[in-house]
Amino acid sequence: MKIKNYLPVIAFGLMSAGAMSQDTKYTSGIHMENLDTSVLPGTSFYQYACGGWMKNNPLTDEYSRFGSFDLLAENNREQLHTLITELAKESNKTGSIAQKIGDLYNLAMNEAKLNAEGVQPIKKELKKLSQINDKKQIYTVLAEMQKIGIYPYFYLFVSADDMNSTMNIVQTYQGGLGMGERDFYIEDEESIKTIRSKYKEHVKKMFLLAEFSEDSANKSAEAVMDIETQLAQASRSRVSLRDPHANYNKFSLEVLKEDFSTFEWDDFLKGVGLSSTQEIIVGQPETLKKAFQLMDEKPLEDQIAYLQWNLINSAASYLSDDFVNQNFDFYGKTMSGTQELQPRWKRAVSSVNGALGEAVGQMYVEKHFPQAAKNRMLELVGNLQTALGERIQELEWMSEVTKEKALEKLATFHVKIGYPDKWKDYSSLAIKNDNYWENIKRANQWEHAEMIAKADNPVDPDEWFMNPQTVNAYYNPTTNEICFPAGILQYPFFDMNADDAFNYGAIGVVIGHEMTHGFDDQGRQYDKEGNLKDWWTEEDAVNFTKRAQVMIDFFNAIEVAPGVHANGEFTLGENIADHGGLQVSYQALKNATKDNPLKDKDGFTPEQRFFLAYGNVWAGNIRSEEILRLTKIDPHSLGQWRVDGALPHIDAWYKAFNITEKDPMFIAPKDRVSIW
Repeated sequence: MKIKNYLPVIAFGLMSAGAMSQDTKYTSGIHMENLDTSVLPGTSFYQYACGGWMKNNPLTDEYSRFGSFDLLAENNREQLHTLITELAKESNKTGSIAQKIGDLYNLAMNEAKLNAEGVQPIKKELKKLSQINDKKQIYTVLAEMQKIGIYPYFYLFVSADDMNSTMNIVQTYQGGLGMGERDFYIEDEESIKTIRSKYKEHVKKMFLLAEFSEDSANKSAEAVMDIETQLAQASRSRVSLRDPHANYNKFSLEVLKEDFSTFEWDDFLKGVGLSSTQEIIVGQPETLKKAFQLMDEKPLEDQIAYLQWNLINSAASYLSDDFVNQNFDFYGKTMSGTQELQPRWKRAVSSVNGALGEAVGQMYVEKHFPQAAKNRMLELVGNLQTALGERIQELEWMSEVTKEKALEKLATFHVKIGYPDKWKDYSSLAIKNDNYWENIKRANQWEHAEMIAKADNPVDPDEWFMNPQTVNAYYNPTTNEICFPAGILQYPFFDMNADDAFNYGAIGVVIGHEMTHGFDDQGRQYDKEGNLKDWWTEEDAVNFTKRAQVMIDFFNAIEVAPGVHANGEFTLGENIADHGGLQVSYQALKNATKDNPLKDKDGFTPEQRFFLAYGNVWAGNIRSEEILRLTKIDPHSLGQWRVDGALPHIDAWYKAFNITEKDPMFIAPKDRVSIW
């Protein structure tokens, strides 16, 4: 259940060599065709480094955004497809991992069966919801829905206690919005109003596909919009959700029953399997209070419609083509600008990946991730840790007492590379030949049971929050861990044939990025044990905030589309991590090559290749609709601004490309960000 959206902080990262022997057998790693040398580096380094790639890789109808990073993800999906289809062709032993993977894939691919079934896989559930005749029944129904991965009104999950990081605790988080983000319900700009109008039409169309009458579909869509809009109005903004202290509100069950008295806690907790729970962390009390008020006051028929919508919306991707196509028409075309639905095999692979992720991952690493790569990764991580430690020690704005604690936290990073030491056991998950949706429900129930079993038990520090085949990386503050799955160990992040200048500029920066998350505006609030605890002196905290404000102001001034600006507060953590990653990895490169300096290659100095490699990671094309959507929901800056917004604050970049005050990207030294 991937619902906890404040942490782990997701970014992008992985692997490179340590200090490789720098002889002529190593290439520059720079693909000249990716460049656009008609543009000067100081005018737009993004266009200079990536313009050729963007020209040679135009957006196809299947994508709202496609970049070099997405190309790597596509390559990985092809590899997974090969592994999965090999199993799907065989007659495998019932209960085996091969049978589960193969059969689930085959069900997802069985177009004729899915289209013949239509709405039937959810028909009984829709009818059951329609037969609710007492509001008290809603609490047990809500529990049943959460167990199968459907979350009306709010999320409930189990995760580490931010102030007692070695123990897991039950938590709630705001949710219940079909469009995912509150701004889509409350903002008045024309593009948002259009999305809102089309969403209401979409809800109605989905009810019609589910064989509701025209009148019933209209009324249901009205009820859904009313409830979701009121939830959105009570929800915290993405910026407010970045405050971990504000999201930490621990209540005893006794107090919860007093403060949220209309909610039937005993019935609900029993239903989700948490009868013995005595404490719950409520992420956003005011939002939960509004959800409970709606459950108590809204007419029963409106709530039934809202619950039915949550079922239809959750199941749509696993039903017949008419549901899938209508779902894509809104979430793909309207919200993201995508013109063409992904082919069925890609959707099937993603589904298997979601349900049996580590089982698929185990096959993936056996074939595509050698132990030698893991060993070299450990060496590089060590080099980056050393460089970050050096930079902390050299900080002029931080006191010695805070430096000491920062270095302790850095030294205790828990590093995870490639894949987990212990794989998940899927033996209790049954994949049967009934229908696609039933199997997705069973997979969600399995995941729910696995999560619930953690409640009020110690945190497993070796648990992974990403599958090893994932093209991504993360930092998790409650375990103080940095994780680099095997899936990202490929170009453009890592090139076994390229020298250190390229690999430190690409994957090295990403490793530094994840390390810096431990010291960004959120991560710095957690100590070396992973507890939400203030370990900074008051003066140091003020200095940090002052320096971070420079970055906020810089990104707030960026116009990502006509009349639309970036959100410097929302993207602050990721922007700090990009900044720190560049600084730390550049210093690590200098350390690694000081006794064996690199030579110029392909007309570029090592320093230039470092920054070109970084820029190439973010090469990509994007639709205007996706720019607007991501600006509202993604804590990362857009790819262009992870280059053109980050590099003007890196002194070494100016020196590498001889950037002067005559260049448009030039920022006076006194106005540059300087944190890590």
